[in-house]
Amino acid sequence: MFKPLRALAVLLLAAAVSCAPKPPAPDSHGLDLAGMDTTVAPGDDFFSYANGGWMKATEIPAERSSYGNFAALAEATAKRTSDLIEDAAKGDAAAGSEPRKVGDYFASYNDEAGIDAKGLAPIQPRLTAIAAIADKAALARDLGANLRADVDPMNSGNFHTDHLLGLWVSPSFSNASVNAAYLLAGGLGMPDRDYYLSTEPKMAQYQTAYRAHIAAVLRLAGVADADAKAGRIYDLEHKIAQAHVSRAESEDVHKANNPWPTAQFGAKAPGLDWPGFLKAAGLDGQKTIFVWQPQAIRQLSALTASQPLDVWKDYLTFHALDQDRAVLPKAFRDEGFAFYSHTLSGVPQERPRWKQSVDATNNALGDAVGKLYVAKWFPPAAKARAQAMVANIIAAFSRRIDALAWMAPETKAKAQAKLKTLYVGIGYPEHWRGYAGLQVVKGEALANQERSALFDYRYALGKLGNPVDKSEWWMTPQTVNAVNLPLQNALNFPAAILQPPFFDDQADAASNYGGIGVTIGHEISHSFDDQGSQFDATGAMANWWTPADAQHFKQSGDRLAAQYDTYEPLPGLHVNGRQTLGENIADNAGIAASMDGYHASLGGKTQPILQGFTGDQRFLIKFGQIWRTKTREAALRRQVLTDGHAPGAYRAAGVRNLDAWYAAFNVKPGEKLYLDPKDRVLVW
Repeated sequence: MFKPLRALAVLLLAAAVSCAPKPPAPDSHGLDLAGMDTTVAPGDDFFSYANGGWMKATEIPAERSSYGNFAALAEATAKRTSDLIEDAAKGDAAAGSEPRKVGDYFASYNDEAGIDAKGLAPIQPRLTAIAAIADKAALARDLGANLRADVDPMNSGNFHTDHLLGLWVSPSFSNASVNAAYLLAGGLGMPDRDYYLSTEPKMAQYQTAYRAHIAAVLRLAGVADADAKAGRIYDLEHKIAQAHVSRAESEDVHKANNPWPTAQFGAKAPGLDWPGFLKAAGLDGQKTIFVWQPQAIRQLSALTASQPLDVWKDYLTFHALDQDRAVLPKAFRDEGFAFYSHTLSGVPQERPRWKQSVDATNNALGDAVGKLYVAKWFPPAAKARAQAMVANIIAAFSRRIDALAWMAPETKAKAQAKLKTLYVGIGYPEHWRGYAGLQVVKGEALANQERSALFDYRYALGKLGNPVDKSEWWMTPQTVNAVNLPLQNALNFPAAILQPPFFDDQADAASNYGGIGVTIGHEISHSFDDQGSQFDATGAMANWWTPADAQHFKQSGDRLAAQYDTYEPLPGLHVNGRQTLGENIADNAGIAASMDGYHASLGGKTQPILQGFTGDQRFLIKFGQIWRTKTREAALRRQVLTDGHAPGAYRAAGVRNLDAWYAAFNVKPGEKLYLDPKDRVLVW
């Protein structure tokens, strides 16, 4: 039961950390020449031109659904983090100290033999509590008591929770200076509603396999009539899926701005005993809660009344077992891997337990581990270099705003104000989160995990109604990722991504701007994508556009969405241009701003030719190489259906909207990626 990343963008960034170990590469600095395929015309297939050699030579590791630069760096970071955690586990840290909690949590999660020996005893109290639910009022109390802060609607990949409902605590849409509660629909075991509702043959296979998985889990727990109960559980989840709105609609923040007075929940969404639910959830003191998907919440509430109590109890029993499968006996772990990893993502082999344990410990005690990571791997000089490069890209983006011919002066002024007040966190947070209230007991893997989830939930509740801390981080320093937080008007660039291959202090500027520069530009641009553009300099949802500018922006977004709609990763399965629009706007704007920054960094000097390429060519090839990835078919299908990011090959193809790409590679009409100038879309 992993906690979510609170992110608008899921994208890796890197900056100079000369002391950090560097993943091996065919070329020590700059471009990976061996990874290219120069027999391919860049104007026909730029991704293959930049990565064809690597694609031919690389096999996806058996434990992964995909592999590329990002995964390789994550693997290296996981090993470094594991070493730090194991040192903590071996040390003599005082009982109750953060290093001791880190070590004990990891050791408990990693102790598969100990987990197996306990059988189902650790989860039995939860199963007993479910069995004791006597009526619909008790059902509401149980749902409320088990509500968790395990969703994040601003992360395009995280609208899903095993729980029927999920809580998100973030700055209020109506007053960005205080934190508010947001309620979202959940309740699905499969990744998205389309997995239940689609009639496409492959999806029908997943539906059959999921029914079998439900039955298998129930049988492992000794539940009688497992097959019949599995059928009823699946039918209930199918009804829940019918209640859900599409991923693209969930990403429309205007449709999410629904502040409901808590006293009116019963009238607005009849069915669930809302007073009992809210009290059990600790939310009865809130006068207003934002309902992100009102249609779905209404229908889920109605289902709690219309569906038999015994079906709900079976549903809760299955999900309790399924969501805690990683800390249950081996048979449950194996069954979970067989369905979720092998069937849904095509992964042939389970990840080593130590890697899973690193992830679990990071999720539970992220900042405590982060302190260890920063002390070992992130010197102050690295932070200063990253800050300087961020400032340079922000300045380039500012110049681009000033140069927009279509934007009115008053809109430009608001955009510049937003850029000037953007908070950029580099490496690690200004204020570390503490874990004094979290009990970690060595040998109690499942209880530790449940206590951690509850600890996080109470931490989220504690922020309600309190002032927003704009410098609050939503990622840990050891996370290989970067994030834009529109309601805080802030960016986070964790330490773990501030290293090669995205930045190399011995590589040339073109390579670094094509790597780290583009990722910096991408995150900055999220403040001005289809979602970020709906928030002002304070983080409040506000319209700061003139009507004409807003119309132009929307039309540009529509054109970009239509362009990405044409991409077909699998036969009959197209990229959803609307679902991926925010990421596509950020990719296109980010590469343009970073190229401007690169040109400015030359100070009027001529671009040197290195590794056989001009500066602009190296910049663009590096950008293409950043997106190298191989993905198994099942995982690719899942990504296209549920993720806000287009597959890597189509992100690399964003160069076709940049005039400089045509000049750099002499791309001509008739080549497959060629776009007539009037058809090139560059929103910013």
